[in-house]
Amino acid sequence: MPRRETTLDKKLENFLHRIERADALDEIQGLIVDVRDHYHIDHAVYHWVSADGGQYGFGTYSAQWAAIYAEKDYLRTDPVIIGCFSTFQPVDWKRLDWSSKAARAFRNDAVAHGVGTQGYSVPIRGPNGQFALFSVSHTCDDDVWAAFTLEHQRELILLAHVLNQKAMEFEKNRMPEPTRHLSPREVDALTFLAMGYGRAHVAEMLSISEHTLRAYIESARFKLGATNTIHAITKALLEGQIVVGGAARAAAESWPGRKDESPLSH
Repeated sequence: MPRRETTLDKKLENFLHRIERADALDEIQGLIVDVRDHYHIDHAVYHWVSADGGQYGFGTYSAQWAAIYAEKDYLRTDPVIIGCFSTFQPVDWKRLDWSSKAARAFRNDAVAHGVGTQGYSVPIRGPNGQFALFSVSHTCDDDVWAAFTLEHQRELILLAHVLNQKAMEFEKNRMPEPTRHLSPREVDALTFLAMGYGRAHVAEMLSISEHTLRAYIESARFKLGATNTIHAITKALLEGQIVVGGAARAAAESWPGRKDESPLSH
C-alpha cells in the first residue's frame, strides 16, 4: 500500500509540473487526456463560465456533445452548473437536483453522448467573481464511484485549481473586471427579481415604492457594470453576490470557446 501511494504522488506531481510548464492549449488538452486515462474514467473536463454567459473549456467530451450543449442552451438548465454555483465544496452529481423535466432531459442526453452515469465536480472561485469547475465522470455503480471519489478527492481538488490558474494565464481577456459590493437592499432587489417576482411585487415585499426600487436596481446595475437588469442579475449570480437555486444563465458563446476547432474531440 505505501508503495502504491508513492507512485500516485509521483504521478500527480508529474501532472502538476506539466500544467505549470504548458504554454499552449494543445499541451493542456494532452494532459487532460492523460489524467482521464490515469484514473481509468470516461471523462475529465475543465469548464469556465463567464459573467456574460460565455463559455470556455477543454477536456475529453466529444466535439458532438460540446456542440449539442451549446446548441440546446444547456447552460441554462445544467444541474451541475447550478449545483456547483451554490457551493464551494466538491459535488457528487447524484446529490444534485434532477427532479425537473428539463434536468432529466439534459441527463438523458448527456448519458446518450457518453458523459457517464456518475460524476464529480470541483467548483472554482477565482479573482473578481470568476467561476469555473473541473469535472470527472464515468459509468459504474454507486459503490465503486463513492470509493473512487473518496480516494482521489484531494488530488482532483488540486488539479482543478492548478488547471484554473493556467486557464486564466491563457485567457486573460476573459477575466472579469473588479466590481463593487452591492448594498443589502440592492441584494434583496436583485434576488427577488431573479426568483421571478415582478417589480410591483418586489417593491411591496420590501415595503418601498417602485420608484425607490428602480433606484436600487439602477445603482446595482452601475456597480456591476451591467447593460440592463437581466445582465445585472446574471453578473450578481456569477459573482456570488446573490444566490438563487435554479436561476437561468445566458449562453451567448459556443463551448469550449474556440470557433475554429474543438479541443474536446479526443
